[in-house]
Amino acid sequence: MRTNTGQIVHLENYRPTDFVLERVDLTFELDPRETKVEARMIFHRREGVSPSAPLVLDGDELTMTGLLLDQVAVPGTLYEATDDTLTIRGLPEAAPFEITVTTALSPETNTKLMGLYRTSDVYCTQCEAEGFRRITYFPDRPDVLAVYTVNIIADKASAPLLLSNGNYLGGADMGDGRHFASWFDPHPKPSYLFALVAGDLGVVEDAFTTASGRDVALKIYVEHGKEPRAAYAMDALKRSMKWDEEVFGREYDLDIFMIVAVSDFNMGAMENKGLNIFNDKYVLADPETATDADYANIEAIIAHEYFHNWTGNRITCRDWFQLCLKEGLTVYRDHEFSADMRSRAVKRIAEVRHLKSEQFPEDAGPLAHPVRPTQYREINNFYTTTVYEKGSEVTRMIATILGRDLFKKGMDLYFERHDGQAVTIEDFIACFEAASGRDLKQFSLWYHQAGTPLVTATGTYDAARQTYTLSLEQTVPPTPGQSSKAPMHIPLRFGLLLPDGSEARPSAVSGAEITGDVLHLTERKQTVTFSGIPSEPVPSFNRGFSAPVNLHLTQSAEHRALIARHETDLFARWQALNAMALDNLVKAAAEARTGQPIDCDDALVDALLAAAGDDRLEPAFRSQVMSLPSETDIGREIGSNNDPDAIYAGRQAILAAIATAGKDTFARLVNEMSLSGPFRPDADSAGRRALRNSGLSYLVYADGSPDKAADAFSSANNMTDLSQALTLLAHRFPDARETADALAVFKKRFADNALVIDKWFAIQATIPGASTLDRVRALMSDPLFNASNPNRVRSLVGTFAFANATGFNRIDGEGYRFLARQILDIDTRNPQLAARILTSMRSWRSLEKIRAGHARSALEEIARASNLSADVSDIVDRMLKDEH
Repeated sequence: MRTNTGQIVHLENYRPTDFVLERVDLTFELDPRETKVEARMIFHRREGVSPSAPLVLDGDELTMTGLLLDQVAVPGTLYEATDDTLTIRGLPEAAPFEITVTTALSPETNTKLMGLYRTSDVYCTQCEAEGFRRITYFPDRPDVLAVYTVNIIADKASAPLLLSNGNYLGGADMGDGRHFASWFDPHPKPSYLFALVAGDLGVVEDAFTTASGRDVALKIYVEHGKEPRAAYAMDALKRSMKWDEEVFGREYDLDIFMIVAVSDFNMGAMENKGLNIFNDKYVLADPETATDADYANIEAIIAHEYFHNWTGNRITCRDWFQLCLKEGLTVYRDHEFSADMRSRAVKRIAEVRHLKSEQFPEDAGPLAHPVRPTQYREINNFYTTTVYEKGSEVTRMIATILGRDLFKKGMDLYFERHDGQAVTIEDFIACFEAASGRDLKQFSLWYHQAGTPLVTATGTYDAARQTYTLSLEQTVPPTPGQSSKAPMHIPLRFGLLLPDGSEARPSAVSGAEITGDVLHLTERKQTVTFSGIPSEPVPSFNRGFSAPVNLHLTQSAEHRALIARHETDLFARWQALNAMALDNLVKAAAEARTGQPIDCDDALVDALLAAAGDDRLEPAFRSQVMSLPSETDIGREIGSNNDPDAIYAGRQAILAAIATAGKDTFARLVNEMSLSGPFRPDADSAGRRALRNSGLSYLVYADGSPDKAADAFSSANNMTDLSQALTLLAHRFPDARETADALAVFKKRFADNALVIDKWFAIQATIPGASTLDRVRALMSDPLFNASNPNRVRSLVGTFAFANATGFNRIDGEGYRFLARQILDIDTRNPQLAARILTSMRSWRSLEKIRAGHARSALEEIARASNLSADVSDIVDRMLKDEH
């Protein structure tokens, strides 16, 4: 199961280890450049394994200084250490035995940020997916579970805080300026969940009493002076713990739960048992430095990592092919939590926007893979939106198919049946089949087939018979390694709206299984007939986005407007308006490309303004309605031969037309949605700010001058309003004096706050137009740019590549060449970061031929480089592969 060598690993080749690991005792003597790690491991040979079979342990860039078998040195003739393995022979045939491995590490020079590293004078670990092998030789795979005892020794002055997984056993001074602490985790866990943190940090403390009456100490560790900015994270943690008890019946199981926030981190956060390690951008917040989006992300990610305690930790993955079993399932759980904490409809819209902008392009490009892949070359490259977000949607579909009660029954059975185990997707599905009595074999294709299904629907009405007939067809496009696909089980929530806006109630249905408002599409082609329909209905399909599919249903603007006015499902209302806008934007892009006048449909303007001005709808929803589909959305809808400049020009013209037509409505919203008093991060206040800023954006388009945005910047009393005003200035008037002044003020005010300066870099990286590349290059020489900090690199280089369609996709290809050289540079320090930024080019084949040619050349430049990491080599090879 070794993957760091770049070899392809196949699901079909899985087999258990030859030896069972019973217990692990770790001792760390911490030093920035000469850390000593002693790992004592108790093994026994698995029944049926050959007596001559050797023990093979994983390693990565390790220096081994000692190897003992039952406390006796192992002769050199009985072991072999290579770059990635330690093989030990001559082991006892039956009795348990102890292997002790001693390694020497240099945390300070570990720029990969995997294994044990040091950041801002704090020792930190990141072991998922395969980082533990950078600490010691070990069976580093998720199906090897053991109980851990950890002893940490360090200089007391520089590292007064010594943390690891589990419960604290005690500690003491050692009399030589050092001290030690011991931790014991009673719950068997895989090595990827191991954590260690040591340093000098401040702490925010609280407590939580579980449903059964147990007291749990809660601690969030941050850099000194930042403790007040962790208050919201603590509140989110307590709400997460309570929600998981009430909704999923899951209690926390240790005496203490800890979170540590660090500034150098490749991921968002990590769910290590009892000791979560977070990128500090998902912990630290106050009104002056964090936006409403930041608060929402903190709430969601705190919940996500906490929920992993059961879906990922207590029940973990048998192998990395089952990654969606912990990530997709836990994303579903954090989505449900956020929906309960905020607006369910608005949360769902945000989820679908993200899915369509990130996962749908992944499904349609060279990096497409099933939710559960069958092979990988580098597992770090499969922490994707397909595994996380589409994996969540698959879990949601199970809940839709079974209904709330049977879904909960299946989850309860999953927790009961598999607690303490490393399991598979088949184990998960079997629990729902047992709980419901339903065969989910066809539905399981969602785990095995890549690609976004296309559902085509056409309807005919027979007035004489009062019947409405729907003809449905599903296709799943070919993807790398999967040229043909079987029909899926697609659960589609639907309604039939009559001309007066009421919902038709059919007297009979034939041709498909329907449960409640869910139509089960299971054949490649199906015809469904509804009887007792008094007049021609307007079908509203995929309510709540019940299935992650592309839907082709020809509807007039009037029919979509009817849905937008009368649907009881708010998501469906938004979906109808969004579809109207997307049709107009695609047409506008074509008009811009051919030099024709760009026409904005009156029906779209009327429908958007009606929804925006409807005081009966919550502000956050109205703000979502006003947010037009992105350039990425438009490009995805066009499909191929994309011209990013034409897409941008068409979208700008439509924005300007709506802004001019709705000027009075937007002015009223800016006035009515203004808030007085201190900043509050609650959902209602955030919704009002969102609607006000949406109105302001349109007013700035209508006005044509930087005055309103500059005034908004000067008067802002919170980061949400301040950053929005700065974005308006920079994106609409990049060369204006007001913009230069605002950027300078922002930089000076927040120069000492890394997370806010990340916003400053990102806002400038997304300024539309070809000249932004020169700005990005100049910003890389700014004293505040730090190429070794992943957040800073993502905020500038990553944001430019992912989120600036016109600046990155320059017709001369210079954006691609710039990125290629950045990837090669980043790869020498942090391969994982380099590979993730490189995925910004996943849709290069959909560009028009000149840009596509430049993009291919840039990718080939990367592919030709010597000493590429397995991470980057895997991504670039898949992007260049001709198979589709």
